[in-house]
Amino acid sequence: MNTSTNSIERQIHIRAPRAKVWRALADAESFGDWFGVALKGKQFVAGQPIEGPITYPGYEHLLWRVEVDRVEPERLLSFYWHPFAIDPDVDYSQETPTLVRFELEESADGTLLRLLESGFDQIPPSRRLDAFRANSNGWEQQMINIENYVATH
Repeated sequence: MNTSTNSIERQIHIRAPRAKVWRALADAESFGDWFGVALKGKQFVAGQPIEGPITYPGYEHLLWRVEVDRVEPERLLSFYWHPFAIDPDVDYSQETPTLVRFELEESADGTLLRLLESGFDQIPPSRRLDAFRANSNGWEQQMINIENYVATH
């Protein structure tokens, strides 16, 4: 585990073929199902924004927004976003976003999914630690969520 406060790293081994894990990750509707955001009818396209209402209880009043960076089939999905942007009265658009990278690697009995979110040092100091802590805990849960999603779909 990385001890830096500029990035969060997580990984999970999922006992499923890389193609199946990729579908759960790169199909926007499937991603939304396990991540907790309504993305029906949407797609991840490199260089394009995507957004949808958050469906996670207590956060339904928020809109999830990302700028898709790269989509490399069965290997990499990355996007930029404003982490822990939970105050609807704050304009986060002037902040430098973090970069979230999901990387897939085939293994003997499944797929290794690696997550790296970097760029926290560019977040304003007044909310940097809260954003880092919230996302650090959030990614722990999201790794479980995608594993459970892949197992049941």
